[in-house]
Amino acid sequence: MTRIEPEFFLRDDVIKIACELIGCSIHTNINGHKVSALVTETEAYNGVHDKAAHSYDGRFTERTRTMYRPAGIAYVYLCYGIHHLFNVVVGQQGDPKAILLRAIWPLSGMEVMHSRRGKELLEHKIGSGPGTSSEALGIKTSHNGTDLQGDVIWLEERIVQPKENDIIVGPRIGVDHAEEDAELPYRFRLLPSTTKQLLNGALVEDRIHGNP
Repeated sequence: MTRIEPEFFLRDDVIKIACELIGCSIHTNINGHKVSALVTETEAYNGVHDKAAHSYDGRFTERTRTMYRPAGIAYVYLCYGIHHLFNVVVGQQGDPKAILLRAIWPLSGMEVMHSRRGKELLEHKIGSGPGTSSEALGIKTSHNGTDLQGDVIWLEERIVQPKENDIIVGPRIGVDHAEEDAELPYRFRLLPSTTKQLLNGALVEDRIHGNP
């Protein structure tokens, strides 16, 4: 597949980008281990105007500094002192917007993912949350600021083409402090059953066109 170009991340509409990332694939090459996964759930954080965003009201700290850098880099922070959460910085430099990767469906490197998770899990359980997704992919806070055009973490264009009704839209999780913004429809996800159907269809298409 084709790597997502920087222009994709440079757009201002973080909501649209978060939706369009559903069905794309994420790849990591960390400590010599290559794995890949389908992006199945995302959340958009709309910068200084979004009470749920770390950068709300122009907040600039050592942690949020990365969000103000050029788009197309990783913003990885530690949640509850345990979970390494991977985000993609989008928009114009200085306009701190980001998209949280909330869930994945493994495509390759299952053994590596199982080893990182410390247990064997069903496909839809490997990366069923933002912390477990990062863990399976091998992403840690040390990857904060990583250029997504490099060879450590990168995203590729959609391998499945979900229809509008395949994507469930709703409020984000764990942002009750954001008052009215907690109810904004900024979360996008594919159900496991829908994911499996779409992947099976993609595999059929690959066989039809002679792809491996």
